[in-house]
Amino acid sequence: MGYVQEARENHVKKKVEEALRSKMKQKALKECSQYAQRYAECATGRTISVVWKCQKQAKELNECLHQYTNESVLEEMKKNYMLEQEGHG
Repeated sequence: MGYVQEARENHVKKKVEEALRSKMKQKALKECSQYAQRYAECATGRTISVVWKCQKQAKELNECLHQYTNESVLEEMKKNYMLEQEGHG
């Protein structure tokens, strides 16, 4: 395989991974919207005190987001993407 072809394939793989990461984050925000809402309500009208006043809400939001945004979720999405590509090829 030539250098140019290999560089193109790596570029495509990076673009696909970026798209999958974006999709993963969008799903996480949708799935965790109730936690995001609670955090936003707590943070409204606060400045520095948000750090300690909204600690519980921030922790809940982060725990929820982590369920949907981790390496195993990304690997599963990559595997599904590859299977989908094979089915169309």
